[in-house]
Amino acid sequence: MDTKAIVFDAYGTLFDVNSSAEKCKDKIGDQWEGFANFWRTTQLEYTWLRSLMKRHKDFWKVTEDSLDKSMKVFNIDISMKKDLLNLYKILSPYPEVKEIVGKLKDKGFKLAILSNGTQELLNELVKSNKLDNLFDDLFSIEDVGIYKPDSKVYDMPVKKYKINSSEITFLSANTWDVSGGGNYGYNSIWVNRNKAIFDNLDFKPKNEISDLTQLLKII
Repeated sequence: MDTKAIVFDAYGTLFDVNSSAEKCKDKIGDQWEGFANFWRTTQLEYTWLRSLMKRHKDFWKVTEDSLDKSMKVFNIDISMKKDLLNLYKILSPYPEVKEIVGKLKDKGFKLAILSNGTQELLNELVKSNKLDNLFDDLFSIEDVGIYKPDSKVYDMPVKKYKINSSEITFLSANTWDVSGGGNYGYNSIWVNRNKAIFDNLDFKPKNEISDLTQLLKII
């Protein structure tokens, strides 16, 4: 595998998108996981719909809009909104992330995050989790003004590093993102943390892993 750069999706791949709601589960109750999943699904749907409608809002505003709907659907006290949003800014990384990304850095790879998140959100995520010294670049879709899986997003690391798309290994836990990167030309790897079923979107990854530790055997 001729990899010159390893690029990671952020939300759901490096950082646990449910950790915000989980930290409030005592107040939310047994429905916290269903609520968290609904919030995430609505958030993604809004990014795709806004891209199609050419009505762009940044990811933080979309996150807030999708939270408003989710709280109404699950009848969650509106007084919790501020806490949930603040916790979303400092989502917890998955347990193996720091160690594995550190080992990849030691191997000399270019390492980057390519995310729907704003630059401010990404900066806060990596700093709050003490990961900011591990990544060469944090690419935000705000630089091109449209969400994944638009090809303009996947263009960014290729242009910055002046390499071919096939020289980028891209990891995401989102099957639509794996397909988006794969159809663009990346060597896309699916991080299947939840034993999910892959979507039928004209791309099948050569490699599927359950967490990042298995990446060391592939790279």
